[in-house]
Formats: sequence, structure tokens, C-alpha cells
Amino acid sequence: MGTTLNPLTWPAKAKDWVGRSVRHKLLAMALGPLLVVFPLLVVALTLWGNAAYDRLLITKVRSDLAVAHGYFDKVLGDVGLGTQAVGTSHRLLQTLATAPAALPSTPTSVEQRAARQGLATQLAPFLAEEKQRLGLDFLRLYTLAGEPLDAPDPTHTTLPASPLPHRLVARLQAQTAMAQGQLVLLQAQELASLAPQLVERTGLPLVPTPSATPTERTREDRAMVGLTVMTVRNLQGQAVAILTAGVLLNQNLDFIDHINRVVYPEGSLPFGSQGTATLFLDDVRITTNVRLFQDQRAIGTRVSKAVRDAVLGQGQTWLDRAFVVNDWYVSAYQPLLDSDEQRIGMLYVGYLEKPFRLVRYAMLGVMALIFLGVMALASVLSVRWARSIFKPVERMNQVMQRVEEGQASARVGRLGARDELGALASHLDHLLDVVADKTTALEKWGQQLDQRVTERTAELAASNASLVLAQQQLVKSEKLAVMGQLAASVAHEINNPIAVMQGNLDLMRDTLGAAADPVRAEMRLLDEQVERIRLIVQQLLQHARPEEYAGYVEALDVGDTLRACLVLVNHRLVSEGIQVVVDETASRSAAFNRQELQQVVINLLINAANAMPQGGVLTLRTRDCTLPAAGQPVGAPPVPGVCIEVEDSGPGISPETQARLFQPFFTTRPDGNGLGLWISLSLVERYGGDISARNALPGPGAVFAVQLRTELEVTSSSDKFFSS
Repeated sequence: MGTTLNPLTWPAKAKDWVGRSVRHKLLAMALGPLLVVFPLLVVALTLWGNAAYDRLLITKVRSDLAVAHGYFDKVLGDVGLGTQAVGTSHRLLQTLATAPAALPSTPTSVEQRAARQGLATQLAPFLAEEKQRLGLDFLRLYTLAGEPLDAPDPTHTTLPASPLPHRLVARLQAQTAMAQGQLVLLQAQELASLAPQLVERTGLPLVPTPSATPTERTREDRAMVGLTVMTVRNLQGQAVAILTAGVLLNQNLDFIDHINRVVYPEGSLPFGSQGTATLFLDDVRITTNVRLFQDQRAIGTRVSKAVRDAVLGQGQTWLDRAFVVNDWYVSAYQPLLDSDEQRIGMLYVGYLEKPFRLVRYAMLGVMALIFLGVMALASVLSVRWARSIFKPVERMNQVMQRVEEGQASARVGRLGARDELGALASHLDHLLDVVADKTTALEKWGQQLDQRVTERTAELAASNASLVLAQQQLVKSEKLAVMGQLAASVAHEINNPIAVMQGNLDLMRDTLGAAADPVRAEMRLLDEQVERIRLIVQQLLQHARPEEYAGYVEALDVGDTLRACLVLVNHRLVSEGIQVVVDETASRSAAFNRQELQQVVINLLINAANAMPQGGVLTLRTRDCTLPAAGQPVGAPPVPGVCIEVEDSGPGISPETQARLFQPFFTTRPDGNGLGLWISLSLVERYGGDISARNALPGPGAVFAVQLRTELEVTSSSDKFFSS
């Protein structure tokens, strides 16, 4: 006899088991989050914690690299400043002035050779003293042709035969600024001509290093030098000599140890981690405090190929973990550029990753134990609470089944639970008690309901028009609310570039100084326009949050306002061949905010110019007028006002356009946003005024009339204004 296999898979079986009863559903609801959500939460927190922890470590090493690079730049700067101080010192210039016969490029007589020998003897103590004071590795003086005027070592007063390398003389001739410390890569013979006593520090045998870029080189003989070359001028300003000074960075242990102490002082790294610093020439460690074996420094080892390709190959800054000699470090590598902007080496700082990794694992272990304990406790409590729910539900279900079978007297009875389920069981018993009594009443109510439905249908038909109107008003309110949010968002985003523009204008003005006088008027105009943009942004925010912003009202001469606006748009009118006609007859002042009125007028002027792309006539009028008294009874006398009219000779306004002209986002231009007239109308209405549009008679063209009050009248209680 064969065995019948259940075709359902385990997910289908689980779903079928859950759907059989409330008991199963409650157990699934109680244990499901514990068995699924808690592990997922642990995984999510673990991933997030690892990412956050890594970001903290990278942020730390990034700041360490900034400190190290700042000190490195300071050393180069000190070399330049020290050289400049020596080259302009009174003692040096006085010594050179007393021995003019020693200055020719090539001595031609016994007297000149003797003078040069005597000059070297005089200069040797001074240069040696300055070299020691400034912490330099060499400080040399040459003729303008590169011939030495001193001895390379103060213990030797004989002149060396090695001249200044030709490319350093060429660098000096191309130099336009004052003496500056520069990073330079010198060949061994070039260093020997400058400071032969330093050559022994440059010959480094390369140590085979795993993961490094393959190479056939076995030694590194080049020198990385912080070098300064400057022209020495006499008291009359004439160039008389060349002064060179520098610090050799190869095997400069004091230099790299000082960087390490600056970046990682004692006790700055927790958990016993150790900080390291290294200076690379190309990919070779020429000075470092990374240890190869206990007290032996890893000088001559090379960086990994991945770091070399990223930093030296692509010019990137490496901020990541990296394998350094014999362990993993949280590392930062930055390319070092010479004076020709060529990448010649790297600056490295980093700290041992292992202590932080162990702390991370310990934290993850503690977190996992806490979650397991919480999950176990929550599972026990959830099962007990689920039992207190499904037991009463099962009992009520049994009663309902008996009632369906015809046992009308079946009841749940009293339950021990005093929660909502106990109340539900009592309500169920009461409901079963009144079902029979209500059946007859429901039949009678059904008849009455039919009659009332007929009557109510007629009432609903009568109120349908009111409902449609209310719906339209609601849609309009929602649009305005969305528009207010959009205005607030746009205004917020515009504020950032406004600040950048104003900051750069101030920087240009401060940097140029008197050189900015020819464009002072244009820069002032830019300042005014930036301020105008800022006020427009403020007005957008007024529409979004009017209770938080206020305008400043003053008595404005509308004629002056028109003329100021014409100056701002004059270039547009002239470029499009538009003739301007001004007719000023107004004698009253308008109570308005100056910047907001300028915004309204400029918007109307630009709209008029857009209506005349081939040129035309733009007519501006001002006149006294009267406005209706808002908020007063019918028949109240009008209030005095002043009117500004902007008339163009364009095609005019169609009836369809005129009906929607002041609606937000309505525009007839493909590149417009439809907010200009709406914002202008809102501003004018805020001060108790109005804007209207009509076609010019006899035409063609359109006329926009702005009616303003001479006395302030706020139309919204949420706006606040202050007279200036």
C-alpha cells in the first residue's frame, strides 16, 4: 500500500496552520516579531554600528593627516622665512659690501682669489651659526653664476669646486615671489654639490616588501629636500649673490618623530593603539617610526601597490585601512607635490587597528547577548499574554456556533478577564438577549427608513450645488497650502546661493581694494540686486508663514520708485529696442514697503517687455486716485490713493488669459513659472491696494494699474508692519 505525499511546501503548511484559529494567529503574531524582527534588528544594528564605527575611525585619521600636513607645510615655510631672514640680514650684506672683489663669477687674478678665500673665511662662522639656529641641514652662498662663495662645512674654509646645479639657478631666475620653502627631488650628485656631508643619508637599500609594486631597483639614492633658493641684494637693491638653504628629509628621524608626537601625543589613542607617521619618496619609506623588527625602523620598505596606484598614480588621498609593514593600520596617505606640481612622494599617518577591532567585537558580543536575553524574556511573556487573549475568543466562538445551530439560549457567561475581552463577552450576551426583541422593531424601522431615504434624497439634490461650491473652495485651499509649502522650500534653497554671492562680492571688494574703483558702481548695483533677491525670498516666506515676517512701510514717492526701477531694467529695454514714455502727475505718496513696491513694478516692466519682443513703446503713468474703503459699510466714502499704470504696445490680453491672469502657476510663456503676477497682487493686497489689467484703448497693448493707499491699511491680521 503506497504512501500519499502532502503536496504543500513548508511555507504553505505554515500559512495553513496560522489560518486555522485565532490561537495560532496570536502565537504567530507574538513569536513572529521575536523570531524574525529581532534577528533582523540585530543584523541592521550590527551593520550600522560597523559602518558608523568605521566612519569615526576614518574621521579621526583624516584629522590626524590634516595636522601632520599642516606641520609639514610649516617646516617648509620656516625654511623659506629663515632663508629670507639670513639673505636680508645686515651682517651678511655688510660682509658682502666689504669684499666686492670676491663677487665676480670667475676670479681672474690672485687678488680676487684671495679676496674670495677671505670672504669664505668671514662667512663660514656666520652661516654655520644661522644654520644651527634655524635647524637647517645646509646654508650656502653662491655668485650669481652659481659659483660658491663659502665653504660647505664651517670646518673647511677652502672653496669647493662644485657649483650650484644649473636647474636651481634656472628656478631662481623664474622665481617672482619672495623666498619660499619648496619640496624638491634632487639627484645624488645635485645634493653632493649643495651639501656633500648629507650624501651618506640618501643611499637606502630597498627592503623586499609583500604586496609592493614589482621593481628592478635595489637602492634609492635620490634626496627629498625642503629647499629655498633666493637672490641676495645689496643695500642699493642690486643682485649680488644667491643664497640656498634646505632640510634633507631622508632618514630625518627627528622630523618624523616630532610629527608623530604632534599628531599622536602620549595617551591620545585609547585601547593601547599606537600612532605612526612616515615620509615616502615615491613609494619608499625614507623616514618613519614604523618598526620592522622591535627597534629597527622600516626605512627602505615600500608601500603596497593598491595605495601607490591610488595616491601616486591617481593623486587621491587614501583614507582606509591598509597593511603597513607587518600589521593593519587605520591609514591616511596624501601625495606630496614638488614645486613643479609633480607627485614625488607621500605623507602617511595612521594608528594600529587591532585594539579597535577587538573592542568592536566585544561590543557586538555584548549587544548579541543583550538581544538574546531580551528575546527569550519577551517570548515567554508574549506566549502567556497570547493565551489570555485566545481563550475568551475561543469560548465566544463556541457560543456563536451554538446560536447558529438554533440554541438561542446559549450564552458566554461570566469570564474571569476584566479587560476588553471580558466586556466584549458581556456585550455579546446582552446582544443575544435583545436580538429577538429588535427583529420586529427592525422590520418597522425598515419601512420608515425607506420613506426617510426618499425624503433625504430630495434634500441632497437641493444641497448639491452648495456641496460642489464647498468642494471647489476646499480644492483651492489645498492648492494654496501646497503652494505655501513650495514657496517656503524654494525660499530656503535660494538663501544659500544668495549668501555665497554676497560673500564673494565682499571678498572681491576687500581683495581688490582701490583697484575696484572703476567698477564700484556696478558692484554697488550687484549689492542692491542681491538685497532685492533676499527680500523677494523673504516675501515668498511671508506667503508660507505670514505670521513670522513683517514689511517696513514708509511714505514712498511713486515717481522716484519708477525711475529707480527703470535703471534696473534699462539694459533689457535698450537691448530690445523699447522706447519709454513717462507721464507723472501724482502728487501723493504711497504707504508701502520700498523693496516690495520695486518688486511689483519691476515684475510689471519685465512682463511688458516680454509682450514686445520686437520692440515697441512702454508708457508709465502716475496719478492721484481714490480707492474703496475696505471693511466699511456700503456707501462709505472712498479713501485717497495713488495709481501706477504700466502700458505696453504688445498684442493685448485675450479674455481667456484675463480670466486666469492672477492665478498662481498660470503663464503664457514656455519658460515662465506663473508666480510673478500672483505674488505682486498678494503684496499689493496686503497693504490694502489692488492690481487690475485691461486692454489699452484704442489699442493695441495692455494696461496694468496698481492702486495704492496713501495711509497704511493691513488686510491680514497675521501680518505685522512697522512704519519707518
